[in-house]
Amino acid sequence: MSIAFAQILKRLRMEKGLSQNEMAERIGVSRPTVARWENGSRLPDTAMIIHISRCLNVDTESLLSVATKSDESPNVIMVDDRKVILTGGLPVLKAAMPHALVTGFTRPAKAIEYAKANRVALAFLDIEMGKLSGLEVCRTLLEINPHTNVVYLTAYSDYALDAWGTGASGYMLKPLTPEGVQAQLKKLRYPFPL
Repeated sequence: MSIAFAQILKRLRMEKGLSQNEMAERIGVSRPTVARWENGSRLPDTAMIIHISRCLNVDTESLLSVATKSDESPNVIMVDDRKVILTGGLPVLKAAMPHALVTGFTRPAKAIEYAKANRVALAFLDIEMGKLSGLEVCRTLLEINPHTNVVYLTAYSDYALDAWGTGASGYMLKPLTPEGVQAQLKKLRYPFPL
């Protein structure tokens, strides 16, 4: 979440002399919703930020800009059942995204557990991983968080058509390269600060 947004929202509301209740009534939400925005545990969506900016008589673009800046490092995961692939791939991801928290998993179930406890911004998934395929892991990750970007990383081009049907952002053939990662980062459906 953006703590900066929470602090600015609270300051702007107080400068206007509005209570959380009054602001909530003016924009059509509950007081606890405003409280969550101001304590940094939630962010309003873009449409709501437009209502907030009108209510507080502030520039919408400035408020949107502050809201999209995150104080947290994005979580990036790589899932491949072969440890040697993770050993080679994780340093490439860390170099390409130095501000991200990059974590590797050889067991898809562990990656899913991690995604339930942590907001995953980007997942690099092998497709063939024993009992649970990367295609299934992708579907599960997107059920947990529809804004997770998924890039398939595989040695087989045969899976390309199946992969696109899952809502993934990209598809790369192994081995993982810095150039390939950079190219994929430019194509993400839900970009995040690097």
